[in-house]
Amino acid sequence: VQCLPAPNISCKDHLGIEKVFTGNEVGFYKPIACRNVNGYSYKVAVALSLFLGWLGADRFYLGYPALGLLKFCTVGFCGIGSLIDFILISMQIVGPSDGSSYIIDYYGARLTRLTITNATFRKMQTYP
Repeated sequence: VQCLPAPNISCKDHLGIEKVFTGNEVGFYKPIACRNVNGYSYKVAVALSLFLGWLGADRFYLGYPALGLLKFCTVGFCGIGSLIDFILISMQIVGPSDGSSYIIDYYGARLTRLTITNATFRKMQTYP
């Protein structure tokens, strides 16, 4: 994706040369990964969880029929399971059963999990 800086933004490159952008030239390119989606909308999943979660409609929609039937028979675990599912779906911890991503607007409420491993680069903070 081409990234165009706003007009009158000045940046220094790796050589220390300052450049002022006019807003018409490309400042840098940013690669954006594609997401695998199969038609499950985030907005629909949250709405089903909020309004019909006690019937298990959210779990049926996301492809979990056994959990949906269990929630239906127990009236959403007396409301507690519905509240927990609403939180899990809103935080995007529970997604579609096929492993795909939700359909979310590009600037929508998409969460990204950050993990720290032994390969994570850590920069020591310097104090003034």
